[in-house]
Amino acid sequence: MRQLIKISLLLVLLNVSAAGNAAGGDTVRLTMSQVIRMAQESSPQAVQARNTFESAWLSYRSYKASMLPTLSLSSSPSLNRSTNYVTLPDGSELFARSNSMRNNVSIDLTQNVWFTGGTISLSGNLSRSDQLGDYPTHSYYSQPLQLSFSQSLNGYNSFKWSRKTEPIEYRRARKQYAETMELVASQAAMVFFNLVSAQTELEIAQLNHAATDTLYTYGLGRYNIGTITENELLQLELNKLNSETSIMSSQMSFDDAVDQLRNFLNLTSGTQIEVVTTDSIPHFTVPLDQAMELARQNSPDIESLELSRLNSESNLAYAKSQAGFKASIYMRLGLAQTADELPESFRNLNDEQSVSVSISIPILDWGRARGRVKIAQNNLELTRMHIEQNEVSFEKMVTRTVSQFNMQERQVDIARRTMQTAQHRYEVARHLYVSGSSTILDLNSAITAKDSAYRGYVSALSRYWQLYYTIRSLTAFDFNNNELIEQQVEYGR
Repeated sequence: MRQLIKISLLLVLLNVSAAGNAAGGDTVRLTMSQVIRMAQESSPQAVQARNTFESAWLSYRSYKASMLPTLSLSSSPSLNRSTNYVTLPDGSELFARSNSMRNNVSIDLTQNVWFTGGTISLSGNLSRSDQLGDYPTHSYYSQPLQLSFSQSLNGYNSFKWSRKTEPIEYRRARKQYAETMELVASQAAMVFFNLVSAQTELEIAQLNHAATDTLYTYGLGRYNIGTITENELLQLELNKLNSETSIMSSQMSFDDAVDQLRNFLNLTSGTQIEVVTTDSIPHFTVPLDQAMELARQNSPDIESLELSRLNSESNLAYAKSQAGFKASIYMRLGLAQTADELPESFRNLNDEQSVSVSISIPILDWGRARGRVKIAQNNLELTRMHIEQNEVSFEKMVTRTVSQFNMQERQVDIARRTMQTAQHRYEVARHLYVSGSSTILDLNSAITAKDSAYRGYVSALSRYWQLYYTIRSLTAFDFNNNELIEQQVEYGR
């Protein structure tokens, strides 16, 4: 019986191939694994997933760079030729001509201090001022060494919170990419079996049309000799007409399914597609405890929940830091000298020290700061409640998916045997009707059961593979080969 099914499927493929050749387009024969591989390489969903992951990688690389020292060189030369309004020491005012040029160059080495949230800098600066005109003069000002430190004292350290959240963001992006690739595979399997289903419907319609045409011809002969009634003949003719309608409807559905798969794989519109399927499936059972543990470790949803908690805690810490006393400090130590000649500006350097403190104490804000803190606290509580609910929902989803998958292999086996039994019943019913031992109602019932069983088997296969790749997306684990799934992506172009 299985050989009969394969032969029937081959007939459909040959018909599709002939149609493709008649249309003058290229014909591509694809298995499900080939469709999945092509989808993970070139489908819009896969391309978007790669771009999203690359953006996350670049963001994480930028964060790591922010924790390293930065070295910069800067210069801001200026020329000033203008007439300005000035006030003399005796209080009189007049217009004076300014004709000067200034040049400076500085080099700065800056490091963010993540555990305090401050910034420390080591710099050097050299400036030259020129007075132009009839009596030109110039002078130099050098700062060969200057150490500065700035620190906020309000209790909120953005570097500390970034140190917690950024690695989680990157881990989530990696897991999200792996999950998306498996979901693309699941969608590819669905689109593939949509075409298989449409192809099955077309095959059923073609086989039924051939059978009803033969039965009508045979029934017409029996009617002429008076062995069947006119009502039975009309039913046979009606079956034949309905089968012709089914062929046209199935052909349109088949063409739509081909277009859907072609668009999903980003193929050209002239490409004709043949799908090649097999009834073999891997035989294994997914242990629920192992799947649950792997899902907690590898699912991006868990990282998203942890990230939402940290962001809420960060928002609360920031609101508290803005609600009361705020202060910042800036300190600078260095050496400097000024002279008319460049070498002299580096001799007998003078000490320079500078300390500044900024303080802000709220006196009356009508409860706005306290309200922002309360809002942040409420948001944190809501986030924690949301996390608990989502963790429960996540565990239920994993449990349900694993349970459905572990039963689906049995469903496929039952659907296969149902299809074989229904096919055999149809052959028996057809033989009995031809021999005059049964009625047209029995034959129609057998045809309906055969068609329904054929559709059910294809649907069970499709459901199995969608669950197969959904399990892989949830756990990032290949239970068939007992190994972790590693998705590679090229980035940093």
